[in-house]
Amino acid sequence: MELIIILAVVAVLTLVVVGGLFVGRSKGGTATLPPETKAPTPSSTPTEDAIDPAKTPAIETPEPDEDIDPYPGGPNLLTEDEPDVVVVDEPMSLVQRFRQQLTRASSALGSNLRGIFSSGLTEEAWEELEESLIAADVGVDATLELVEGLRARVKEQGITDGAGALALLKEVLRLELGTADRTMARRPEGTTVWLFTGVNGTGKTTSIGKLAKRHVDAGEKVVLAAADTFRAAASEQLEIWGERSGARVIRQDEGADPAAVAFDGWKAATAANADLLMIDTAGRLQNKKELMAELTKVKKVVVREAEHLDEVLLVIDATTGQNGLSQAKAFTEAVEVTGVVLTKLDGTAKGGIVIAIQRALGLPVKLVGLGEGIEDLAEFDPDAFIDALFAEVVQDVELEDFDAELAELVADQQDDQQGDGTA
Repeated sequence: MELIIILAVVAVLTLVVVGGLFVGRSKGGTATLPPETKAPTPSSTPTEDAIDPAKTPAIETPEPDEDIDPYPGGPNLLTEDEPDVVVVDEPMSLVQRFRQQLTRASSALGSNLRGIFSSGLTEEAWEELEESLIAADVGVDATLELVEGLRARVKEQGITDGAGALALLKEVLRLELGTADRTMARRPEGTTVWLFTGVNGTGKTTSIGKLAKRHVDAGEKVVLAAADTFRAAASEQLEIWGERSGARVIRQDEGADPAAVAFDGWKAATAANADLLMIDTAGRLQNKKELMAELTKVKKVVVREAEHLDEVLLVIDATTGQNGLSQAKAFTEAVEVTGVVLTKLDGTAKGGIVIAIQRALGLPVKLVGLGEGIEDLAEFDPDAFIDALFAEVVQDVELEDFDAELAELVADQQDDQQGDGTA
């Protein structure tokens, strides 16, 4: 009995102890955290109201040091980047473009001439000069005459070096090309008429279109007559150029009478009080006899109706060289040519064809084509041409020593021409 009472007391005490431990742990869990992990209470954080401005020391701002760059790396870092300044080159004038493009085309001859007399005025050098001029399409006869005359002048002047001989050649050519009248004839009143002829493919229609654009831009009223009725494409091409340039185009169906088209062109030009009439003609050499008769008829009709024909321009492709020269002779037999339009001069190093044309045909080159652009048709500039022809030749010799003699030579030639009645 006593044992039962003891066990009961022990059980009660055990329950009391276990219950106390459980209650104590649930009420005081936060008190057992380590001191360093306790979060601060709100009362420990200062607020703006708790800060006394009077008790807070003022913060002194140091004066800026003049030696310190306030904008390290440059002030542009703090501002927007300024746009780059674009420098626009001024467009080249027609003469400047002529010189540039012709120099590229003709510098090959200059490269040859530069080394010809490097060993002195030897017989081999003179022969090499002849070969270079012939290769540049100056022509055999013209070359022989030029070199023979040059050798005589060199001897008379006492020139003993190659640079002097080449400088003299340059001036002789300049004087020779400078004697021709290269202006394009215009009527002081009424409609000016220009007739274009030449072999198909030389650039007749394109040259007419470029000229039309230039004169329309200058404020002139221009009419184009498509008298090349042998090829439908020729009339269509001229009509395209008319649209581009603002010129009026007169055309008929393929196979129509070219003289009739020229007649219609003149009537339309005068009715519109046009400043310029340009007539495009055919150039099919495979029917040479019929072609020449056709050209002659066109010219007669124009002269009869207009009572004048201001220019008959022969278009020659510079790349054909001496072949183009022989073709030109056929056209000069049919119509009285007054000048030459030399196209595609930028595509060849044979610029000597200009000299051959003037010597063999007695015709001045008035216009030259120097590219595909609409503005790449320029008045021929003899000085620019000679400079380009000798572009690669180093000229170290002053020309004053023989300027007087050259002037005297030209005067003598003019006196001889007047004496012969050929002036």
